[in-house]
Amino acid sequence: MTLSEIAAGVEVTSRQRDRGVALADDTETPLVDRLSAHAESLPCTPEATATLVDAYTAGRSVGDAAREAGVSPMTAAKALHRCGVAGVCPLSPTGRDVVRDWLAGRIARSEAVELAGGDEADFALATYVETHDPVEPVAEAVDAQVAGSAPLGDGLGADDPLGDALGSTDGLR
Repeated sequence: MTLSEIAAGVEVTSRQRDRGVALADDTETPLVDRLSAHAESLPCTPEATATLVDAYTAGRSVGDAAREAGVSPMTAAKALHRCGVAGVCPLSPTGRDVVRDWLAGRIARSEAVELAGGDEADFALATYVETHDPVEPVAEAVDAQVAGSAPLGDGLGADDPLGDALGSTDGLR
């Protein structure tokens, strides 16, 4: 069997997001100010969204981030998705395929909920994820915020074996 025979019928079915070169946020503009221009695209206020992003990227769960921002966990997951944060959909890729089949009208909703492998709330969130793309300028602002919030090498103490491997970040800005 040749390589061309193995590759016969292989096709690309989704786009890959080109993230480009990693950036550091040096605009000094708070995230909430950059989110304000896109407030109508977010499921909660820019202030709550900024709090969600900060808490979630610091390692908190969606539920904990939601409590800190004063919104429901469902709203928090929707906002994080619109901000381009990956991993907030509770369904597996196969479950998301089932949601797409339901959205395309190929199967009944009751059958889709059962096949997707989650409960009603999981199905509702997966439906939102499939029908609402991340807002590109918001995702870029969040990426810049996350990249600029923890410069490479910061937080490595003297006891860390890699503590001095990266040098000082003082001269990078």
